[in-house]
Amino acid sequence: MVFANTPQLAPAVMDNGLSLAGMLLVATPMLGGTAFGQSLIYMCSHTPDGGAMGLVINKRLPRPDFDDLLEQLHITPVPPVRRIGLCAGGPVEEGHGLVLHSGEWSGQDSLRITENVTLTSSMDVLQDIAQGGGPQDALLAMGHAGWSAGQLEQEIFQHDAWMVVPATRELIFGMDHTVKWRRALASINIDPARLSGQAGHA
Repeated sequence: MVFANTPQLAPAVMDNGLSLAGMLLVATPMLGGTAFGQSLIYMCSHTPDGGAMGLVINKRLPRPDFDDLLEQLHITPVPPVRRIGLCAGGPVEEGHGLVLHSGEWSGQDSLRITENVTLTSSMDVLQDIAQGGGPQDALLAMGHAGWSAGQLEQEIFQHDAWMVVPATRELIFGMDHTVKWRRALASINIDPARLSGQAGHA
């Protein structure tokens, strides 16, 4: 288990304001039957030349639980004063932990994605949370999703694999992962039951 820096935490600056950082990707039925079926991904960085990186935020990670993770990282106290949820953040570097959290807290190796959301890859945020402090909202993702330059654009515009949806606090940090995908679609007035394998993008 590793909780360390990842090279994908570079600030996202895309020409003409087209960066998807801070937005949500909602998987369409085109991804049904794949590892990304019904996934909701919070985009952490997106540049025209450097590709994109995001965290799946609606796939619960049953093991390890938060207490087990703290023990592995030698963070005290265990049991902690406060706990946060764990997600399977994606297939890339699944042994690396990243904490997505509200923007009022910042520490070592923190990347501000938007005014309200920050990503931290160092253990100081977990230490504060375990002691009852830290950011108001937080989730811990193990692994992340990544795209090479141009790959995500191709998936969105040519393969209709993703819809782009504005992020809200409830969609990002809500604890009921089972409803996030449907709620994200509902936020743009799309009924999942009406989607087909030929869904377009928003």
